[in-house]
Order: sequence, then C-alpha cells, then structure tokens
Amino acid sequence: MDTIASLFSFITTPVSWVIVQFHSVYGKVFGPDTGWAWGLSIVSLVILIRICLIPLFVKQIKATRAMQTLQPEMKKIQERYKNDKQRQSEEMMKLYKESGTNPLSSCLPILAQSPFFFALYHVLNGIATGKTIGVINDSLLASARNAHIFGAPLAAKFTDGSSKVAALGATLTDVRVVTAIMIVMMSASQFYTQRQLMTKNVDTTVKTPFMQQQKMLMYVFPVMFAIFGINFPVGVLVYWLTTNVWTMGQQMYVIRNNPTPGSKAQAAYLERLTKHVTHHEKTRSRGEKAIVKAIVSKGRDRNEFERKFINSLTKVGLVAQADGTVVKGEAAVESEDGTPTTAAPRRQQPKRQTKSQRQSTAAKSADDSADNTADDAEPKTSLSKSDEPEDAKPATAAKKAAPKPAGGTRSKAQSGQRKGPQRPKSPSKK
Repeated sequence: MDTIASLFSFITTPVSWVIVQFHSVYGKVFGPDTGWAWGLSIVSLVILIRICLIPLFVKQIKATRAMQTLQPEMKKIQERYKNDKQRQSEEMMKLYKESGTNPLSSCLPILAQSPFFFALYHVLNGIATGKTIGVINDSLLASARNAHIFGAPLAAKFTDGSSKVAALGATLTDVRVVTAIMIVMMSASQFYTQRQLMTKNVDTTVKTPFMQQQKMLMYVFPVMFAIFGINFPVGVLVYWLTTNVWTMGQQMYVIRNNPTPGSKAQAAYLERLTKHVTHHEKTRSRGEKAIVKAIVSKGRDRNEFERKFINSLTKVGLVAQADGTVVKGEAAVESEDGTPTTAAPRRQQPKRQTKSQRQSTAAKSADDSADNTADDAEPKTSLSKSDEPEDAKPATAAKKAAPKPAGGTRSKAQSGQRKGPQRPKSPSKK
C-alpha cells in the first residue's frame, strides 16, 4: 500500500493543503488538537471531491442508461453465439464500439477519486510515522498525532501493535473496536448501494455480461473493503466511509427521481407522479415535465409502466402533451400498440320489472290502443267544401272502399304465372 501511495505523491501537497485549510476553520470551533477538527476536515475534503466529480457521475448515469438500452441486442448476441464464447465476445465489443458505450463506465467515479484516496493515505501514513509531508509542518504533525476519534488516534490501524498504539496515546482495545465498526459500516454501505442499484434500477431478468458484472461488483467491493480496511488508518476509514455514504445518498436520489426505464423504481415513481398530477391536474416542476415529455415522445415504444401512466391520466380526463404539460381532454385509453383509443360508453342495462309492473304496463298499452281504434272509427266532418267535381266523388269513394289485403301483406303471384296484369285466356277449342 505504501508503494502504491508513493506513486500519487504528486497530489499529496494539494490534498494536505486542503486538509490544513479546513482544519484552520474547524479548529477555531472545536479546538486545533481535537479529533472533531481533523475528522471534519477529512469529511469536508470528501464532500469537495465528490462535488467536483458530479459531472463524471452524470456521465456514468448516461453510460449506464445506454447499457440498459443495449440489453435486448446483447441478449440476441448471447443466444446466437451461445456455443462460441470467442465470437460472442467479439460481437459484444463490436456492439459497444458502435453504440459508444463502455461496460466499465460504472467504475469511473471510483477510478477518478483513487488518486485523492492514495494521497490521503500517504499523508496519514506520514502522520503515523512522525514525518512531515506536504504543507503539514511539525506543529500540525503534533496536533494530528494527538487527535483521537472516539478514542482511536487518527493515524492508528487495526493491525498496529500495542506498543505503537500506546505511543499514539491510546489503547489497543479502543483502536480495534473503532476500526472494526468503521470497516463493517464501510462494507455494508457499499453493499447496500450496489444492491439497491441491482434490485430497483435495472432489469434483473436479462442475463447479460453487463448484469453479471454488476452482480459481481455487488459482492466483490464489500469484501475488498473489508480486507483492505484492516490496513487503513482511522483517517482513511473516515474518508472512505464518508464517500460511501455520499454515494448511497446520491444513488437513492437518482433512483427515486430519475429511475431507469422499465425498472421497479420507475413503476414506483410513475405511481407517485400519477397521484400528484391527477391531484393538481398539471405538472408542476421541470423534472416532472421532462419525464412526461420523454414518455409522450416514445409513442408505441412505451413500456407497460409508461402505458399505465398514460391510461391513468386519460381515464380521469387528462391528456399528456408533447411539451411535458398536462391538460384536460376527452377520456381515452391507450391500446397495447401505443395508439390512444376513445373509450366507448358503457351500455345501460334496463331495470328489471316485477310481474305486477309488467301487467300494469301491458294493460295500459291495451287501453291506449283501444282508444286509438275508437278515434279512428269516428266519422270526420269537414266544414270546408270539397274541390273535387261531382262525378269524381263516386270513384274516389269506391277507391277508398276497396278492401285491403289481410294482415297488410302483398298478394303474391301464383306459381307459374308472371307478375303484373295477365292477358285473358282464349277459349279452348273442342
């Protein structure tokens, strides 16, 4: 570890300068020789480094999302060349190159902060051995050696002997207990961070090399922290525990507010967003508009959670627009292919009547038909003179008096006869 730390000695002076500046601020509050002043200086160094790494973290998220979009293609390659591992690896690398993605992109934040980690280890190792390093002079060196965090010196290790620990003004039991607790917390936070990424923010049903890599990291990193942690000074454990807690909180924020499409986290987020939008009948924040805009732009490529979100809005009379806003509109339901269809009104079933109600309705109908028949039978009188000539009236009356076919049906031609007026038959010759 000392050999590796010496490789990053070029960054030791900037790291030690930052720690000294924070120590000068916290020393005025807690005292210059206290563990709080030096411990908070290390915590502040972590926060400063992680803030500087936020653009890299955003790039990591984008690269991870790009890997998620490649999952179907990777699965096809895996099934096509399942008996040829070499060809499968070649096709995978070709796919990575064409899409511009990198399967190791999830390790970028860890690789970027590794120089700061080893530089801090070099500084704290110099404090433990009583050597001035960077901008830390003799007075600051003595102050740091007297600083204790929960009874453990800042430069003490889990593997240190009792004589070395006694030289730092502490007991071996205090050092072992404090370092063991910090190592367990460091490994547990790392495992939880990776586990929530695997269980909530990715599709674990797809078996690809990327998923296998993430699953391997979930178990490898905590074991690595536990093994190397026994050789870390207390100050380095404070540094690494702080950065793990920061990573865990940052990951929880991303999973809650910007989940991966198709994941369980997206289903939970869209369920919360549905309740929020239906309550206020609009999207209120810029992030909500961005999510709705992305869902609308997908069209038929929406997953089941996104289709459920659109249908939930349209059922209550809200329509998601292309710019991410939500307006009132006609209720429509999205079909499985992604096209919205207006919901047909439900057919109202008539109420079932009782026997007495049906009999009363039939009797009333019979009475109404009898009244109408009686009204038709009464002779109608007209006070106005008829305009028809006298000789035309008998013909008209005869025409009206002609009987109609029974039942209102047409008379049909007999079998073998043509329709229309028939020519009279000639008398038969005998």
